[in-house]
Amino acid sequence: MLSDDELLRYSRQILMPNFDIAGQQALKSARVLIVGSGGLGCPVALYLGAAGVGHLTLVDDDHIEVANLQRQIAFETVQLGESKAERLADRIHGINPLITVDVIRQRLEGEDFDAPVKQASLVLDCCDNFNTRFALNRACVKAGVPLVSGAAIRGEGQISVYDSRQPQSPCYHCLYPEQGNEDLTCSEAGVIAPLVGMIGAAQAMEAIKVISGVGKTLVGRLLIVDAWSMEWREMKLAKDPACPVCNNN
Repeated sequence: MLSDDELLRYSRQILMPNFDIAGQQALKSARVLIVGSGGLGCPVALYLGAAGVGHLTLVDDDHIEVANLQRQIAFETVQLGESKAERLADRIHGINPLITVDVIRQRLEGEDFDAPVKQASLVLDCCDNFNTRFALNRACVKAGVPLVSGAAIRGEGQISVYDSRQPQSPCYHCLYPEQGNEDLTCSEAGVIAPLVGMIGAAQAMEAIKVISGVGKTLVGRLLIVDAWSMEWREMKLAKDPACPVCNNN
């Protein structure tokens, strides 16, 4: 049940007839794993924490650098050199002390994701490298946990939802083959600051829809934005019948 403090804090969400108390209780009961505490992870974690997701786990082994401050909105100059995940957890607790936030301060690889993903009701991919994305996708398919994936580089971003609980849902591997992709990071190619906020906010919205069961999610659809022209495109995604990840599960 929601406490009086929670009813007041989340009143603007509870007022919506399609969301109501049931949607808020679903958020409170959720355990969400957020991989990456940078440009995407900051808005994702702040919005979900403020919205009342009951348990957040932040995964990031990185430390705050001065070049991060242009877009990673949870951090301050006085925190340079400190843990991103820990400072982001502090910021979330400052906004909403009613939820639980855990931190994993290490880089997870391969099967390292299996245990934390299995404990989650939803996972958000806010990282910046393909190896982590592919490992996270495999763990989510194996555990039957929905994955909200976002990416942003230069002035372009994309977002989709992969939910292996739905028979016709593709997985991340259906969209991108594991071989032949090369990581291109913000430090190499650059990124405009508000873009990561746009994609991160969209990821948070998709997470709330998946958790609450309210609205139409991006399962089977890929949204792509060009921030410089502010044009959004939608691509339909089909399950790959030859996918070695989701069709062997």
